[in-house]
Amino acid sequence: MGLMPQDAYYFFYSEHLDLSYFDHPSGIAWVLWLFTSLLGKKVFVVKLAATLVTFCTQAAFVILATCFMNVKGVVQATILLFSTILISVVSLIATPDVPLLLFWTLSIIALYQAIFQNKKSYWLLAGFLMGLAFNSKYTAVFLPAGLLMYLVLSPEHRKLLRSYWPYLSLLLFAIMTMPVIIWNYNHDFASIKFQSVNRAAEASSDYFNITNILGVIGHQAFLLVPVLMFALFWMLRSMYKKYRLKLSTIPAQQLFLFSFFAPIFIGFLFIAVFYWVKINWMMPAYITGIILASMYIKPKWVQYQLIASLVIHFAMAVEIIFYPFEVKSDDTWVGWDQLADNVKEIKKGHPDYFIFSADDYKTSAVLNFYFDEMVYSKNIIGEPALQFDYVNTDLQTLQNRNAIFIDSHPDLSPCGTYPPVLNKYFTQITPLQPIMVKKGGKVVRAFCVYACMKYKP
Repeated sequence: MGLMPQDAYYFFYSEHLDLSYFDHPSGIAWVLWLFTSLLGKKVFVVKLAATLVTFCTQAAFVILATCFMNVKGVVQATILLFSTILISVVSLIATPDVPLLLFWTLSIIALYQAIFQNKKSYWLLAGFLMGLAFNSKYTAVFLPAGLLMYLVLSPEHRKLLRSYWPYLSLLLFAIMTMPVIIWNYNHDFASIKFQSVNRAAEASSDYFNITNILGVIGHQAFLLVPVLMFALFWMLRSMYKKYRLKLSTIPAQQLFLFSFFAPIFIGFLFIAVFYWVKINWMMPAYITGIILASMYIKPKWVQYQLIASLVIHFAMAVEIIFYPFEVKSDDTWVGWDQLADNVKEIKKGHPDYFIFSADDYKTSAVLNFYFDEMVYSKNIIGEPALQFDYVNTDLQTLQNRNAIFIDSHPDLSPCGTYPPVLNKYFTQITPLQPIMVKKGGKVVRAFCVYACMKYKP
């Protein structure tokens, strides 16, 4: 599978190491920096980083499952997790979810050891690991929330709230979040605003959209494979029938697992009524959710899951290798290397021109991966550009320089008039030969190219 724009964007993070970034903390940046520093700047190395970290997550999941189940149950839970598209996605695409899932799983193991095995030192380890999870992605805030939920609801372990160990763990977690807090403080809390206030404002204009929740259920069913998605709902139904809403009556180990599953899974399903929930936001919930579901389903369901998974993965392999169904979007693995080769040829004829694109972050991020010089995004034309707004921000250094503008046309529409906003920033715009990406002799992607004269920041 070729480079995805997400791979390239988070590699862009790693080329500009910082305490945190506009849309996510720094975990994935350090992972990619480590691997590419050791093994070189290659697509294979970026993919290898995601694969090996995810392998560690899978191993941690098996260890976690042994805390709650016998060998047969562990095998059943392991098959359920390993058969998901979720594992395939985080094994192949380097995103913040890759380190998040590892540190999330390790955090829960440490909390189990602290609470159920009464190992005091694990409280400190748990705080440290929860902090690493938060430095991977903001979703990790559900870890201390899940811990408090369990301790409040559990008759067996509520007494721990009267000891100082949980609070030491939470204090260490808070200290570990300081890189994110410091970065936000130095940048007018841009990231926190983006992930909270801005998203809430978007949600307020879209009340009770039933298509949102149906869409979220649909893409989560694909991510898990539908059999497992149904198993999670079956587990919730079974627990409700058995315990109703008296959560404190749930056996301690099941309540522990439930506390790190339900807030994310049920919470985001509720949010989906008002706002489009992205496909990866619920991922951490499935670590404990799958173990819990394994306690409630019959072994034949695991067989059905495995068969469905094999069918879906075979179809995905055919799509990745032969590309029978074209992706009319920049969220694709096809053609980026060809684009980079063509842009390098154009650059040879225009050596002093800088390069930019304005289709969100995707084309700019990929070209940054393939080029040794900075490729700019839509901040060049005065529009918000995510992390590109925080790297090489002195655009005055580009005053009066000429530029190459790459305009992606994922729908293969012909190159016509250029975006009028370019006239505000350049004195003259001249169309160049468009770039047509082919696969199997067929054009599958199109990029319009323009020479833009004398930039005016």
